[in-house]
Amino acid sequence: MGTYSYRNIWKVAYPILISLVMEQMIGLTDTAFLGRVGEIELGASAIAIVYYMVLFMIGFGFSIGAQIIIGRRNGEGRFKETGKVFWTGLYFVLGLAGIIILLSELLSPWMMKFMVSSAAVYNAALSYVRWRLPGMVFAFITAMFRAFYVGTTQTKTLTLNSIVMVLSNILFNWILIFGKFGCPALGITGAAIGSSLAELVSLIFFIVYTVLRCDRRKYGLDKAAKFDKDELKGMMPVCVWTMIQHTISVSTWLIFFLYIEHLGERALAISNITRGVSGLIWVVLQAFSSTCSTLVSNMIGEGHQDKVMSLVKRILKLSYGLVSALILIICLFPEAIARIYTDIPDLITASIPAMVVMASSYFVNVGGQVFFLAVSGTGSTKTAFRLELIALAVYMIYCTIIIGILKLDVAVCWTAEHVYAGMLLICSWWYMRSGRWKNRSI
Repeated sequence: MGTYSYRNIWKVAYPILISLVMEQMIGLTDTAFLGRVGEIELGASAIAIVYYMVLFMIGFGFSIGAQIIIGRRNGEGRFKETGKVFWTGLYFVLGLAGIIILLSELLSPWMMKFMVSSAAVYNAALSYVRWRLPGMVFAFITAMFRAFYVGTTQTKTLTLNSIVMVLSNILFNWILIFGKFGCPALGITGAAIGSSLAELVSLIFFIVYTVLRCDRRKYGLDKAAKFDKDELKGMMPVCVWTMIQHTISVSTWLIFFLYIEHLGERALAISNITRGVSGLIWVVLQAFSSTCSTLVSNMIGEGHQDKVMSLVKRILKLSYGLVSALILIICLFPEAIARIYTDIPDLITASIPAMVVMASSYFVNVGGQVFFLAVSGTGSTKTAFRLELIALAVYMIYCTIIIGILKLDVAVCWTAEHVYAGMLLICSWWYMRSGRWKNRSI
């Protein structure tokens, strides 16, 4: 293609955006329903969901690396090779899911007791994790389907899949959390079971869609390929770094919430609401960041390295336009948005300052994430890991000082997002401007 117009970028980004919005609705549904059960359940879900996400990011990070490779093969016109990457990755994440579930069942009780000071929060969080982990098998396979469809720029299917998934999650959560249709009211356990069932529905949708609508022969998906150790070995230089990078990134997010938990159950509940609102902006940013990674990979595969920075600038303009509109809405109507997550009046009022501080961080985060995903899209995933490691180190030092030592107000604690985003922007922008990524083969 040579270049990507705003229209081309939007055609790829829009379905990803809708799919991410729908996926965000799963977390929103859990938080909104549990916010009407009690503050302990609301706070516990913050730690439990992020804990689960740390484990999930191991497999999801691998799929991001596979997506980059699929995008490069697609840009090169080696379409059957995209299917080979898909099958090899699928076998790998299945084995990975089994290992993670087994280790988590053995170690989670000890780890949770070490991390959480409140006995009530500990019991609720552990219950959620135990019932959520079986769904990881479905989630990992779904992540590989997503990697294939995003890597080959067939993103429309993500919209349909995510709508089905979120509607399933809402239905299952409503039934299981509150005890409808004769089922017992399971509270936070019901939220975990409902989300796992929604992951299964999502996987079934992808399988049926691929069988009925995808050109399986073109992409080598018409029959299951054998596990190829050499193919996996070739994927690992890219995938291992996206695995480590995504896992460490979310791990520091978990540490942030553990710091907050030691400030009290109210501070934790406020931060969970703020996290939920942050997700509304995050999905828009991630849609364009993922698009940036995919299109950069495809563009390099087509041999147009010289036009990559022009593409990144166009994606930045679109990202800032939409994100700025969302920030304005949050700052103008914070109370109305907080009511989505809880009906406790004083908790709503207490959450507003943290929400505004969080929203302002996205003025920096847009540039940081778009440039960072551009680095990953070039195939320089080891470099991307190193850049984020620098940003995360500064972030953790800042969190330790303002939360762990000074124990400042929860709204001030959320300025840690500005620090992280600023460091990521500086590091990623410098690397892309340096041109060191050019002519890198994967």
